[in-house]
Amino acid sequence: MSEELELDSVERARQRAANADRVVVKAGTNSLTDEDSRLDRVKIDRLVNDVMHLVDRDIEVILVSSGAIGAGVGRVVHSDDTLEESQALSTVGQPHLMRQWGESFERYGVKTAQMLLTQSDLDHPDRFTNLHNTVETLLEWGIVPVVNENDAVATEEIQIGDNDMISSSLALGIDADLLVTLTDVGGVYTGNPKRDEQAELIEVVGENYDEVDRIINGSASKRFGGIRTKVEGARTVSEHGSPVVIADASEGDVLERIVNGKSVGTLFLPVNGDRDE
Repeated sequence: MSEELELDSVERARQRAANADRVVVKAGTNSLTDEDSRLDRVKIDRLVNDVMHLVDRDIEVILVSSGAIGAGVGRVVHSDDTLEESQALSTVGQPHLMRQWGESFERYGVKTAQMLLTQSDLDHPDRFTNLHNTVETLLEWGIVPVVNENDAVATEEIQIGDNDMISSSLALGIDADLLVTLTDVGGVYTGNPKRDEQAELIEVVGENYDEVDRIINGSASKRFGGIRTKVEGARTVSEHGSPVVIADASEGDVLERIVNGKSVGTLFLPVNGDRDE
């Protein structure tokens, strides 16, 4: 692809993101918790403020929220980082997490609804039909669905992937126009920016996906933390024709800037959706 055509594709993708009517926003645990892994109300309020920029423009928002386990930390005494304790912590933390979301959205007079899912809920046709109908009804009522992995019964997802694959599957299933994955770094880098000062931001992922994949899945892939599943989820959605942005939740008004067509984080170009509509 020539440089001119590539720039045109990037601008088209940003414009499609700006014109989105339905957006899935996934917030990772580190985007919602402090250095002690406890819920950070300031971070939650800041994100809700940003989400409201979309709601005020009549954009439907489905929020996929991690953080139940982090919300449970400090509320009970625990000693081991076992799967069983993580699952138990999630049951303690989930009500606290939803209370924080509810109170933050209530500042704007907006109601929230809790939805706890596993990947099997999205894969099972009948259960997904019920899920889809529920989401559609909540959106018609002007309620923001807050989706989280059902950590109390999930096993593999707690250990790998968190809500990354849930958010991508949900975005596809409910025909979202845009997926935004918020993390604690500025996007996808050539290395872990927290450890590697030479790591550079990859602003656009399109025809260079194989190269990005090799970087993320290289021999030192553990240095990249949880970015692998975010990239995999982003690729899945982009292959179905919708743009995806991975960005830093701490940046001011990141969602507002995305729907204003600005360059934010790492943009995944729609693979088969770069067309006029």
